[in-house]
Amino acid sequence: MTAHTDTEADIAARQTLRRYQNAATGLLVAMGGMTALGYAAPAAGWVKDGFFLEMFRAGARAGVVGGVADWFAVVALFRHPLGLPIPHTAILPAQKDRLARALGRFVASQVFTAKEVERVLAKVDVPGFIANLLEDPATQDAVVGAMARSMPQLLDRLEDGRASNAIGRIMPGLLGGSDLSPVIAKALRSLVDDDRHQEVLSYFLSQLKDGLKAKEGALRDMIEDRVREQGGRILGWAIGGSIATKVLSAAAQELDRIDPENSSLREGFTSWVRLQIDRIETDPERGREFTQAVTSVLSHESVVGWWGDIWLRFRRMVEADVEDPQGRIACLLRDALARMAGQLRNDEVLRQRIVERVDSTIGKALPFVRDQMAEFIARVVSGWNAVEIAEKLELRVGKDLQFIRFNGTLVGFAVGAMLFAILRLTFGINAQ
Repeated sequence: MTAHTDTEADIAARQTLRRYQNAATGLLVAMGGMTALGYAAPAAGWVKDGFFLEMFRAGARAGVVGGVADWFAVVALFRHPLGLPIPHTAILPAQKDRLARALGRFVASQVFTAKEVERVLAKVDVPGFIANLLEDPATQDAVVGAMARSMPQLLDRLEDGRASNAIGRIMPGLLGGSDLSPVIAKALRSLVDDDRHQEVLSYFLSQLKDGLKAKEGALRDMIEDRVREQGGRILGWAIGGSIATKVLSAAAQELDRIDPENSSLREGFTSWVRLQIDRIETDPERGREFTQAVTSVLSHESVVGWWGDIWLRFRRMVEADVEDPQGRIACLLRDALARMAGQLRNDEVLRQRIVERVDSTIGKALPFVRDQMAEFIARVVSGWNAVEIAEKLELRVGKDLQFIRFNGTLVGFAVGAMLFAILRLTFGINAQ
């Protein structure tokens, strides 16, 4: 038999049970003493036999019989009386498996019912509980820590030689599917409304200026060669350099004239962009041309390689940031959890939706959970040691069962005395 350790509650229950057992046994012993006294007193000449002494003896005898019978019945529930293997005793240990199944069915069908679950859920603020959980620093630290631990494996699975290629294949589809013209038009119009197109123009102008300056020598040679081709060697030698200088100077001056924000060319550029947007939106042919152009660019090998480079840069950035408890990812996660908690407290629509979803989910899962609970209880109780389960049950109900012994002894005394009196008075029968 595997020994089990009593808890403080078990120790207290065991002490209480022993007090009641001793009291019931004491009453039975007292009743036996009264029976012996009822016979010893007249034999010793202390009292004379008579009707009341006989009725007292009859009651005491019946009390002893009742007390012993009830002691036997109570003990037989949990063990063999006096250790004797009397049939139909030690009932609870012998019926342990059936008791386990019955207990499981009782808890599942009478305690864990849909009505009781609904009553309990009605008293629970589920959204508030979730909000408290999300606001708990320990929860936030756990989420951040779990993300930090799982990020390398997640990135490895995303990588696996396929992530960068997948990005390159997916991006064109994400931008609008087969017809990108609405997306292009919307993006361009947003740029124009925010004057972002001028920033793009300024960037290209600066790049053009830098390019002209970097390639000035090559451009000068090209212009001089062109002059010689058109005017001959002598004319090219005479004015080729001068023409090249004037052309490059004029180009630089024109670019400088375009640069100010209020230049007429910038205004013309704005008008041209808006016109192109209108054409994309209204001219299906123009929209298809833009779609084909963008798709071909995004599908080009160099662009696909660029997406792969973006992925590698992104991975290195994430791996570095996730190691920092105060990094961007950690801060974003904490901020997201805090915002979710705020919504759960203040958004009544969201709160009601969560309550309805929880109720619906529990309602659908309840039959399965109930069956599993009944099976779980049955397995647990069936796995208990037979002696242990008897002791556990006796500790819980044994005190109340001792009152059966009290009642059996006292009622036996009263019934035995009354029965003697009725028979003697009615029939003159000596019940001794």
